Amino acid sequence: MSKKNRQKQYIVVGLGRFGRAIAETLCQDGAEVLGVDQRMDVVERLRDELTQTIQMDAMDRDALETLGVQDFDIVFVTMGSDIRASGTIVLLLKELGAHHIIAKAHDEFHGRMLEKLGADQVLFPERDMGRRVAHSLVSGNVIEFMELSTQYSMAEIRPKPEWVGKTLKELAMRSSMDINVVAIRNGNSVNAMPQPETRISEGDVMLVVISESALAKMR
Repeated sequence: MSKKNRQKQYIVVGLGRFGRAIAETLCQDGAEVLGVDQRMDVVERLRDELTQTIQMDAMDRDALETLGVQDFDIVFVTMGSDIRASGTIVLLLKELGAHHIIAKAHDEFHGRMLEKLGADQVLFPERDMGRRVAHSLVSGNVIEFMELSTQYSMAEIRPKPEWVGKTLKELAMRSSMDINVVAIRNGNSVNAMPQPETRISEGDVMLVVISESALAKMR
């Protein structure tokens, strides 16, 4: 099978709730997933759910090397609460030639440490979920959002009442609000390329790239 047509291959190190959710979702989407955990009961429980499961101490360099991590598209390191373990594993993966490492962090300090040790992408699931819950509680306009960086998020928002009936050009959202409208959905109709003349209607849901300060003002 050519590289272009082959299934994506992933390793998930750490099969707790977060790691298991990633591994099972990837498998359901048709990817090949190797699950790795130190706990035999966890490995046995997921044996029929994932492409392959291995009981292993991933902090053991020789054991980790047997996986051939350089042959996988992405390696996830998901034991965010164990700072020493996740940092050691990320460092070993980098040394063994892993192409792309995505690691779960417990907090900002842990995240910076993982980046310095070689993680290509750092996830903050507890922090991000907390922000989603908080935004949904304090703002009726923000439906859902995903953090793109420390400065910007992608969000689904409802238009404020004063926006309804006005065009994007009239609102000048990018220059005056730091909001870039990517698409607009109303029921089953989606405008994937809104123009300056596009008029905001009641019931619209707007997919936007929005700065953190603008997101705070949506409360």
